[in-house]
Amino acid sequence: MKGKTLKYIILLATITVAGVLALQFFFMRNSYDSSEKQFRESVTVALKEVAWQLLTANGNMANFDSIAPVELVTNSYYIVTVDALIDFELLKFHLVEELKKHQIYTDFEFAINNPLTGQLEQKTMITARGAEQPSSYVFPAGANPETFYFAVHFPDRSPYFHARLSVWYLFTGLLLVVILFFGYTLSVIIRQRQLSQIQKDFINNLTHELKTPISSIALSAKVISEEKILENPKRLFEYAQIIQNQNNRMKENVEKVLNLASLEKNKLHLNREKIELNDFINAVTENFKHSDAGKKATLTLNISQNQTYIIADKFHFSNLVINILENSVKYCEKEPQIKIDIQKIKNHLQIRFTDNGIGISKKYRKKIFNRFYRVPTGNVHNVKGFGLGLDYVRKIVKAHKWVIKVDENPEGGSIFTLIIPQRK
Repeated sequence: MKGKTLKYIILLATITVAGVLALQFFFMRNSYDSSEKQFRESVTVALKEVAWQLLTANGNMANFDSIAPVELVTNSYYIVTVDALIDFELLKFHLVEELKKHQIYTDFEFAINNPLTGQLEQKTMITARGAEQPSSYVFPAGANPETFYFAVHFPDRSPYFHARLSVWYLFTGLLLVVILFFGYTLSVIIRQRQLSQIQKDFINNLTHELKTPISSIALSAKVISEEKILENPKRLFEYAQIIQNQNNRMKENVEKVLNLASLEKNKLHLNREKIELNDFINAVTENFKHSDAGKKATLTLNISQNQTYIIADKFHFSNLVINILENSVKYCEKEPQIKIDIQKIKNHLQIRFTDNGIGISKKYRKKIFNRFYRVPTGNVHNVKGFGLGLDYVRKIVKAHKWVIKVDENPEGGSIFTLIIPQRK
């Protein structure tokens, strides 16, 4: 799948998901408003029927439509005027029955106004299960204190709305699950595409790295197989040297891949020992200077005269240092200048490798330690490698429980800093 196609798919999918979510919440909001309206209408009808029941019980055969309208003070507070004496137990009975009949199963509080005192008295709460308990609600005045009326308050209407909106909650939950699954699937596709590209680059690099020595060996073998080559021992020796060098090069590349596979397959075992850091770095850099990469570079060591000891695996630690130094040379377009500083800061040691190479853009610094990853260079591929060296470095650092970070060298290039905690 091409990059642009994938971008269009992601954009279209994002717009679609955003649209579906917007519609879902729009309909959910409308459903909530509708439930709010239905609640008010149901409560109004139920309370009006209660008033009619109270009037009938007092012998007043008033027409239902002539009853005073229910006064809505707030969305949860209602007042009903009744031109008759209100019996507390009778009111409680009819409130429970009428609200239940209109499918309003939620807690409510009610009080009766006493015209003699002009105050709301007998405040009581009835729970959704029918239990009775004292009310703590402060009923505000809202009707003529000289008339008989009762007030009803619904402290928590959420059970009513939850019941009405339960289907919408279910669909919203399912939609969120689908979106999460879709997002996960999309991330997997993107990740797989990245891995596919990385593996493709790795295979291309590996093919190139192996093809070159194989071609050189084949050509040299063809030359030395000629009978006339025996007449020129010097030329024979040169081609024999080519075969040996190219064979060693191919062997090193194969070993890199096999070592990485071994590290991935088996848990890394560290042979920890006490190492004097200054002597160790001196020895490793001296060996590096005799390598093909080291001969091209100028190394400067800034090491304290005081002895410093760490606990580490000598073999893997030396490989770690060599990998960083080789990268500094490999990714340098001029004469490589590498400076190594060892500093003790509080309770840890810092080994800084400063180079004058091409540098690493900030957006790539975290990725360079990933296996097979190589910083994009467009159509220019003038640096050989598999993208395995810094992955190996990351594994060794992690196994030792150290830290490594990369910063920009202000003078051009990169600074690799290895942080080694010191145990007391």
